[in-house]
Amino acid sequence: MSRNIFVTGTGTDVGKTYVTGLIVKKLRKSGVDAGYYKSAMSGNERRPDGSLIPGDALQVKKMSGIRQPLEEMCPYVYETAVSPHLASRLEGNPVQMETVLNGFYKVCEEYEYVTMEGSGGILCPLCFDEADLRLPEVVKACGLGCLMIADAGLGTINDVALTAYYLKAQGIPLKGIILNHYRQGDMLHEDNRKMCEYYTGVPVVACVADGDTELSINIEDLKTLYE
Repeated sequence: MSRNIFVTGTGTDVGKTYVTGLIVKKLRKSGVDAGYYKSAMSGNERRPDGSLIPGDALQVKKMSGIRQPLEEMCPYVYETAVSPHLASRLEGNPVQMETVLNGFYKVCEEYEYVTMEGSGGILCPLCFDEADLRLPEVVKACGLGCLMIADAGLGTINDVALTAYYLKAQGIPLKGIILNHYRQGDMLHEDNRKMCEYYTGVPVVACVADGDTELSINIEDLKTLYE
């Protein structure tokens, strides 16, 4: 059985997919047969034949070089760039827990380490009209711990702390924090790193600067985050 982790962000556009690509790349380069999974993706483009391209999955696959086919990576792909619950209301095909779990379990059977990426922040609704399905329910159903991606800049203390408190209230273990768009020597960024660790009691396990192509964490330390 695979070892797995869930990657959440403090919100939309914090660079969750980019950092996930670096994580999966590091695993693959260490010799691990790594896989990727995401319940639902919105804001995707179409191929000439009209089919939707799972953009986040494609980015991770290109960055990491994993062998996994795109078709295995995400069961729900939408064109409209809104939350999955609203995208499915507009386009049909609402997210169902059974489908998400079946896809996840198949990936876990095939790959040694599976990184499951969330949609937006941890409270992102996947479905609402047919059922009230939110990301924490998926994380708990899959039995996953969390790795949080956050922007290193102004406002991140509040975003990180609130996300950490919510995860704790939901009984979801937070294994580590990664700060994106980090500038070494920047007083604000360095202080944010210390304050995020202080308020959450969780280590910042890596910092990613703009343009980084490798993740600054020892591979064995990265593997210990998976369970």
